[in-house]
Amino acid sequence: MLNVKIFSLYPELFPGPLDIGLYKKARWKKIWSLETINIRDYSKDRHKTVDDTPYGGGSGMLLRADIIAEALDKNIKKKKKEKIIYLSPKGKKFDQSMAKKLSKLKNLNIICGHFEGIDQRVLETRNIEEVSLGDYVLSGGETASFVFLDAIIRLLPGVLGNKFSTQEESFEKHLLEYPQYTKPQKWGKKTPPEVLLSGDHAKIKGWRLAQSEVITRRLRPDLWEKYNKKFKK
Repeated sequence: MLNVKIFSLYPELFPGPLDIGLYKKARWKKIWSLETINIRDYSKDRHKTVDDTPYGGGSGMLLRADIIAEALDKNIKKKKKEKIIYLSPKGKKFDQSMAKKLSKLKNLNIICGHFEGIDQRVLETRNIEEVSLGDYVLSGGETASFVFLDAIIRLLPGVLGNKFSTQEESFEKHLLEYPQYTKPQKWGKKTPPEVLLSGDHAKIKGWRLAQSEVITRRLRPDLWEKYNKKFKK
């Protein structure tokens, strides 16, 4: 089971969209669990202040190291060396490969940042890994965490009905997914490619691979380069 802990200023946002459909059923089946920790509970004053101005000046506020550190230390067992992720625009870019690695963990801790970020000292002393969902900025880490967890949880054994359903998706082997079609066979003036109706599985497999290559080369030259280096030697 994957045990997830979310450190947030707004714990009431959870489980949010992760409390419906497959993800809710997976929690009922104890495939994964979710616990939220309110960072404000570890504030030092009666106003529940968690941020302060940055040294050296500048706009915005920073989450204080002492408050974040205490929230982590009170809820994470150090001996187990649990993974701690801080969702940050300046972190390592999140991708399918990272999602797979994280889905194999037993414990995953996620810090949802706000304001201008977190005091650097707590990131360094608590061995926190910074992860970015992309080259854009959100108002808080909570919305990012839903996407982050969605990508990870769906890979857990037993969450999706067909264990093979993730094997031909986009980003597997650095390729985007091929086009897909279903009934009705004729829609308007369009019909599916004849090869998909042929029943020839070898030809279908070859067509799908060719389509994935064409689409990837056109839309994602960065992925195409990785694919060529690994599979086209």
